Amino acid sequence: MDIINILPDSVANQIAAGEVVDRPAGAVKELLENAMDAGATQIDLVLKDAGRTLIQVTDNGCGMSDSDARLCFERHATSKIHKADDLFAIHTMGFRGEALASIAAIAQVELKTRQTDADCGTLVLIEGAHIVDQHPTACPTGTTMTVKNLFFNVPARRNFLKKDAVELSHIEETFRRITLIHPDIAFSFTHNGKKMYDLAAGGLLQRICGLFGQQYKERMYSVEEQTDIVKIKGFASRPEFSRKTRGEQYLFVNGRYIKHPMLSAAVEKAYTDLLPERSYPSYFIGLQVDPSRIDVNIHPTKTEVKFVDDHALFAILRSAVKKTLGQFSLATELSFDTPEEFNIAPAPKGYMPPEPKISYNPDYNPFKTKGSSSAPRQIPDNRHCPETLELPELTEVPNAAAPPSASQPACMQVQGRYIVTPLSSGLALIDQQRAHERVLYDRLMAAQTAASAQMLLFPVQCSFSAADAELFGELLPDLRGYGFEIAAMGGCTFVVTATPTGVKESDMQELFNQMLMEYKGASMQKHSSRSQSLCASLARQMAIKAGQQLTQEEMQQLVADLFACPMAEMSPSGKKTITIVKPEEILK
Repeated sequence: MDIINILPDSVANQIAAGEVVDRPAGAVKELLENAMDAGATQIDLVLKDAGRTLIQVTDNGCGMSDSDARLCFERHATSKIHKADDLFAIHTMGFRGEALASIAAIAQVELKTRQTDADCGTLVLIEGAHIVDQHPTACPTGTTMTVKNLFFNVPARRNFLKKDAVELSHIEETFRRITLIHPDIAFSFTHNGKKMYDLAAGGLLQRICGLFGQQYKERMYSVEEQTDIVKIKGFASRPEFSRKTRGEQYLFVNGRYIKHPMLSAAVEKAYTDLLPERSYPSYFIGLQVDPSRIDVNIHPTKTEVKFVDDHALFAILRSAVKKTLGQFSLATELSFDTPEEFNIAPAPKGYMPPEPKISYNPDYNPFKTKGSSSAPRQIPDNRHCPETLELPELTEVPNAAAPPSASQPACMQVQGRYIVTPLSSGLALIDQQRAHERVLYDRLMAAQTAASAQMLLFPVQCSFSAADAELFGELLPDLRGYGFEIAAMGGCTFVVTATPTGVKESDMQELFNQMLMEYKGASMQKHSSRSQSLCASLARQMAIKAGQQLTQEEMQQLVADLFACPMAEMSPSGKKTITIVKPEEILK
């Protein structure tokens, strides 16, 4: 019996759609790229419910004819590729000819389009890959693509979509990747009636500031280099504005965002010895390479690429960034302009300055102490005496499981990372960072709506991207319960007037950035509740770090607080906080 069947077009299109459009952000990417390929100078993106209900992209590009408006929804229909060799000379964004067919297979689509020289436009209605209607319509030059009820006929895939805040953050990231490398095109982005971005056409630095904030104007160094292999142009952050995450790192090749670990490593290696451990630079760098020496067709989303000259590109990119860092850092250190404070007016003609007078005590002897002679004190020579280190006597805690008081345990710090304290069963080796995470996590979970706060002497302003600001606003009730006093200032800015004890003002922005990133990641996991995710992230950011020196009192308090926790042996992330070194192991 024959068991192999040819899939119907509708099923095949839905399978193909899963490769190209796995979430609303995928549809947004394809529609924006089509608008750019149409030569648009203004592109407007409108969303409802993070793209579930509505995705609309309007452009003022060249528009389409009646027949092209219908043909563009067929699989492998493309205006970019005519023969196989064209795959190795691609200068446009979309070229597979699958995007609109894939979107039409899983949504209700309305297309309005008109060419410049046409008297009227064309309206095409498609539902689940089936053309419902096509007729002439009045519309401006260009194209408006409206996608409604994404995955309406694929409920399993629709159920896998995350919360609106998470899906919106993916769309926003897609929007940034596209708009950053095309600053000459004006873009707008509206979600649920709220204008999130309104980006005028301009230069790359202007676009960076429009997306991430005006403060980036002072944070960036210009990177430029040109060789026979590659042309490099973009911006990299000054070392002092490094971040704890790799979030704001963007590489582009021939106008397309890419992921390339080797080239990313090249930029980071240029910052060697300039950044603290586990700190990362921000960069927005575009490369122009001969299309014949690059393959962008190895992945449906075209973010992974292969180069013929990988190692050469690595060396050139690293050298270009390193040269920029050297030039600009030297320029900021050396200034040949005379500072105003040294512009001293010349003395009047014939003026004679008075002779300086010095008063001193001729009987002063620095070695003389009260009741001693004035003869210098002899300092003993201890160069041949070995130095002895007296360790504090360690008092045993009767029961290893019993929580010691803050004053009971004697503690030592080892390698700036571990606290050693005695127990009846031996010595406890405590990871100070994980221990503090456990203590803070339990306190935050217990506080919820009754946490104590410390007022800040000066309020701190924190700014976020549009999607992150919306998510941050949703989390404000939770954060207030943990001891933060935060108010929205309008736009994407918030002001913090009080924090839980232990939060540094200088770390506030990074704390919230990391919290949002981890929260969005935790939202992908069904087992993690909102409060658990937030408390774990905040505890991780607020905890003392490895390498931080602690006083005897601080160590004693941390040990006592840890042993008071119900799950003292594990950090919130499930890692061990305590290792017991038994007496027999000490004897060895």
